[in-house]
Amino acid sequence: MAGKKERSNDFIVQAGILAVAGIVSRIIGLLYRSPLYNIVGALGMGYYNSAYNYYTIILMVSSYSIPSAMSKVIAQKLAVKEYRNAHRIFLGAIGYVLAVGGVASLALYFGAGLFVSENAVPVLRTFAPTVFIYGILGVLRGYFQAHESMVQTSVSQILEQISNAAVTIGVAYLLIKTQMGSLEMPADQAGQVRRAVYGAIGSATGPGAGVLVALLFMAGVYGLNRSIIRRRIENDRHDNVESYGAVFKRITMVVTPFILSSAVYNMGSAVNNSIYLKLLPAWKEVDELALSARWGVFQTQPITISNIPTAFAMAMAAAMIPVVAQLIASADHEGAREKIGLSIKSTMVISIPCAVGLCVLARPVTGLLFRNSIEEENLATGLLMALSLSIVFYALSTLTGQILQGLGRVSIPIVNAGVALAVQTVSAILLLLYTDLDLYAIVIANTLYAVCLCVLNQIAVHRAVGYRQEIVKTFLIPGLASVCMGGIAWAVYEGLLMLTASPRISVVIAICIAACVYFVMLLLFRGLSEEELRGFPKGYLLVKLAKKCGLMR
Repeated sequence: MAGKKERSNDFIVQAGILAVAGIVSRIIGLLYRSPLYNIVGALGMGYYNSAYNYYTIILMVSSYSIPSAMSKVIAQKLAVKEYRNAHRIFLGAIGYVLAVGGVASLALYFGAGLFVSENAVPVLRTFAPTVFIYGILGVLRGYFQAHESMVQTSVSQILEQISNAAVTIGVAYLLIKTQMGSLEMPADQAGQVRRAVYGAIGSATGPGAGVLVALLFMAGVYGLNRSIIRRRIENDRHDNVESYGAVFKRITMVVTPFILSSAVYNMGSAVNNSIYLKLLPAWKEVDELALSARWGVFQTQPITISNIPTAFAMAMAAAMIPVVAQLIASADHEGAREKIGLSIKSTMVISIPCAVGLCVLARPVTGLLFRNSIEEENLATGLLMALSLSIVFYALSTLTGQILQGLGRVSIPIVNAGVALAVQTVSAILLLLYTDLDLYAIVIANTLYAVCLCVLNQIAVHRAVGYRQEIVKTFLIPGLASVCMGGIAWAVYEGLLMLTASPRISVVIAICIAACVYFVMLLLFRGLSEEELRGFPKGYLLVKLAKKCGLMR
């Protein structure tokens, strides 16, 4: 019986594997941002992030949702052992992304001037080829995720990020060095702009290189498993083989809602970009170069740091889609409710302490990762503290949106994201227009977006399967344990800083102690059961440790 229960919660382990890879990837991405920021400068990062926001939208529309969509539809076929139809869907998806990705890449390249300012146009065009190859990578990742195996995707993500980091820094350095003659910042404004553009173009080559390396890895994994895949297809005795016409129709029907939902969900960043960098100068007299530089700090530091905790929510969402799809296909609504509750609780147990920790240790964490002037450090610290609250709501809204997709309620996340985007846009415009909050107005608007989407998605999940949200062990106990952890983390950091005079040593030790304190407090408050703790990667070791320390019977 225990073995069956353990297997039933295997998706938590798979989500944990994917989460570890996601967090490692984001940490790599965060670590290379610091030397990149030093090479390219705030203005160059402003151009890069401006182009990156629109590249992300085009990627969402064409390819980014492919892994989630494919894992859902292929998992439904695997649940009834229709291996031939599952593989036909896989092949049809490859054809779909080749067509859609090609059109999207051409649109991004030739339409770049419609999206970004003149200085960011060549940067956006550099991103264009990546859109084409990402779709193929997405299909391969979705195929293995449908088999509830996240290891392949996890390894490919890490390889992608390592290659991205190396190429981004290397090409940005070489391009500035060869085109400008040195890395020194020019004294004249025209020279500063030219240097920033070259740095941003070099930075934009990294994502494409990373995706290409990950694609080669996933293709190799598929090749190694090809004999097993063929054997399963040959042993498939089902007569209802779908035509490729029906397959393309199915793919379109499934992928389109995923794409629209992801596009609307991620459009907020591009909308904020346009409001802040295009509309704000039209409303108020501001220095546009200074505006771009502040935007570069915001996107490179607080946003990047605050995105790290959401890796677990995204991993949990990826693991949940095939599980929920199979349960709904089997009409097991009770099982679906159980898995939804477990996934939300697991996500909150991770997200809440991360939010509190980043709020309390915002300045030393920013200083640990980036070299800033006093003005930039104050800006980044304040924005990160303000953003910390949104981490919890973004994590929950990300997960519940994907749960709705897995439940087959594909249009609801699109509508909810649209409503939340409208709230965010109106809030940002009003706050920028009638207050002097500057970037804090964008932070407030972002948080309102996440709260609105979170509430709407939760209501929709309840209506879909009758799920009722448990409050005490999901939110209150992790919240209380996190507050205790935050207080101790701050006290340890300040005490060590007085003794060592080293913010970096102090914050690393404070983070390690904070993690231990949170784990102890969570168990003392009975926030996790033994069964739930075993569901985490290496959970049996955590259980053994907890019992040795007398924290669990």
